[in-house]
Amino acid sequence: MLKIVLVLREDLSRAHAANAAAVLGLALGGRLTDSVAPDGPDASGATHAGLNPVPVPTLAASGDQLAELHAAAAAREDLTVVGFNEVARRSRTYPEYEEALAATPSEEIEYVGVILHGPRNQVTRLTKRLALVS
Repeated sequence: MLKIVLVLREDLSRAHAANAAAVLGLALGGRLTDSVAPDGPDASGATHAGLNPVPVPTLAASGDQLAELHAAAAAREDLTVVGFNEVARRSRTYPEYEEALAATPSEEIEYVGVILHGPRNQVTRLTKRLALVS
C-alpha cells in the first residue's frame, strides 16, 4: 500500500503554505502515473474532475527537520521525494530559479516543504513524529 505525506515548514504564513502545497502537489502528481481518479457525476448529472484518491496528511516541521527529512527520503530508492525551497520560492521565473539553484550549495538549501510518496511503512517511519498542521 502506498502513502503520500506533505510536510510544510511550521513558520509559513497561510499564503506561503497554500502556495507550497500547490507547487509540491503538482510536482509530485507529474511524476506519478494514475495519480488522478476518473471524473464523476453528481446527482444532477454535472461532471466533476477526478481527484487524487489517496489521502494526503499535511504535517508541520522545523526547517532543520525538513532538511533531515529530505535527505533521508532522497537516500531511499523506494520513495519519491520532492522538495520546495526558498531558492524556488523567491525566484520569479523558472530560469531564474535554475540559475540561483545552480549557485547554491546543497547544505545552504532551506526547505519550505517536502512531499513524499512510497510504501506506507517507509513514509510513516520518516514522518510519524511530526504533528498535523493546525
